[in-house]
Amino acid sequence: MRSQQDLAKDWALSQEVSVLIYARIGSVMKIAIGGKGGVGKTILAAILAKTFAESGYSVIAIDADPDGNLAATLSFPRPEKITPISEMSALIEERTGTPPGKTGGFFKLNPKVDDLPDKYSQEHNGIKLMIMGRLKRGGSGCYCPENALLKALVTHLLLARDEVVILDMEAGIEHLGRATAKAVDKLIIVTEPGRRSVDSAYKVNELAKDIGIQNIAVVGNKIRSPEDKEFLISSLPSFEFLGFIPYDQAILDADLANLPLVDASQQINREVRNIYQALLAASGTEHNKRQKANIA
Repeated sequence: MRSQQDLAKDWALSQEVSVLIYARIGSVMKIAIGGKGGVGKTILAAILAKTFAESGYSVIAIDADPDGNLAATLSFPRPEKITPISEMSALIEERTGTPPGKTGGFFKLNPKVDDLPDKYSQEHNGIKLMIMGRLKRGGSGCYCPENALLKALVTHLLLARDEVVILDMEAGIEHLGRATAKAVDKLIIVTEPGRRSVDSAYKVNELAKDIGIQNIAVVGNKIRSPEDKEFLISSLPSFEFLGFIPYDQAILDADLANLPLVDASQQINREVRNIYQALLAASGTEHNKRQKANIA
């Protein structure tokens, strides 16, 4: 009898085939955002989601950071009441055939997930939101029902949904794999002036390229001076920069006053709109490249 690890490898290969089946030429953007904790990934993800939604796009924002607060940043009512998918025990057992927390047994590696975004997403101000929750960690052979469901759900969101998907990730890229890597239009690494943040950018970049993500760019955040901007450019000379977001005390003041963060700073919103325009321009260029490759 084949082991769970062998079946997991087969599942991964099947997902790579699915990427070819779901040829997404001309489809809407799929954006992943990563970087060291505390650099400002979530505020960028939230304002980008708001900008796309206000521009007429259908948007689903995915909080894949276990310590994230994308719901609160997007001003969803009672964000603490939203249950992460990884904590929905009955759902995990229903879809995988095995209760969460159980390892070493057999369960569905490719569970049905296509109905989950509509059933379990929350919607506010024209933005749908799903909270993934924490991936279970373990040894190199660790694979469990909750991880199988989350991986399948992220794969579906990136490959099969005709919506803008904005994925707010933790410092690493655990929610992505070799299959879903091909569906990411842009991985944005958010970086602030500082050596640890720069080191983290290099690590995320290395992990991303290992699984096949090629479209990688940096957004500099919390920029207080021209020297901050120059520090990032000189420290990351081989990276594409999508933009530089200024530091604005208004964000902290709004947080302390429990006011909406996405509307707190006009200058940050202006710069994120510039990043939005750069993403659209890059997406058009990539679309043309894919068309030419298909014709060839």
